[in-house]
Amino acid sequence: MTSVAILQPSYLPWIGYFDQIDRADIFVFYDDVQYDKHGWRNRNRLKGPAGPVWITVPVLHSGRFGQLINAVEIDRRQDWGRKHVLMLSQLYARAPHSSDYLPELSDLMQRDWARLSDLAIAATRLMARWFGIAAQFHLSSELCIPGERSERLLAICRRFGADRYISGDAAQAYLDVDRFRADGIDVVWQNYRHPEYPQRFGAFVPYLSAIDLLCNAGRESLTIIRRGRASLSADLFEVTKG
Repeated sequence: MTSVAILQPSYLPWIGYFDQIDRADIFVFYDDVQYDKHGWRNRNRLKGPAGPVWITVPVLHSGRFGQLINAVEIDRRQDWGRKHVLMLSQLYARAPHSSDYLPELSDLMQRDWARLSDLAIAATRLMARWFGIAAQFHLSSELCIPGERSERLLAICRRFGADRYISGDAAQAYLDVDRFRADGIDVVWQNYRHPEYPQRFGAFVPYLSAIDLLCNAGRESLTIIRRGRASLSADLFEVTKG
C-alpha cells in the first residue's frame, strides 16, 4: 500500500506537519499554489520565558499579490539568518539536546537563500532526517500536473499509484472524497492530538515549531510525535470509507 501526503512548504513546521510526513511513503511539497501572506509559510513560533515568540523570515510582497509560494523572494536586505541563529541560541542554549541540532540548523539558516520555498523545504528535510523519517520527497512544481483543489490532489496521488491519501482535517471543507473513493484511494483524516513533552520555561505550550521538541526531547522526538495518533485504530490510521 502506498500513502501520499501533500502540504504547502512551511518554515520550521510544527510536529503535526512531521506526523503527516511520517505516515506517508511519498510526501509532496505543494509549492506552486498561491502564497498566503499571513499563514505559516515564512514564520513559526518558539518558546521563550514569557511564552511563545515568533520567528519570521522577511519576504518581498509589495505589489506581488497572488504570487505562488515558489516565487516568493526573501528580503535579503535584512540580516534575518543571524537574528534567527541568535534567537535559537538564546532560547534553547540550556535545552538538553540543542547541541545536537542547532549548529547544523544555524549553518543552513545563514546560507544565501533567495527564495522562501527553497529555505523552508531544506529546513524541513533536515528536520525530517533528525526525526528519522524516511519518506520520499517531491515538489508539486516539478510534477507538471494541472488542476484545481481535489482534482489536482487526486491526480498527484494517481501519479504515485497511491492507495491512501493522508490529509489535514481542514480539507474536509472542500475535498471531494467520493472522487478519491472512485479511484480506489482511501482518504485518511489526520485527526492529530498534540502530545505533551518536557519543555523549559514553565507550563507546556503546544503548536510550536518542531525544533522545540527536538531540542527538548532529542532521539525520543519521533516516538512523542506518534503519540498524537493514540486515538486512531491499530494500524495508526483513521480511514474514510464508503
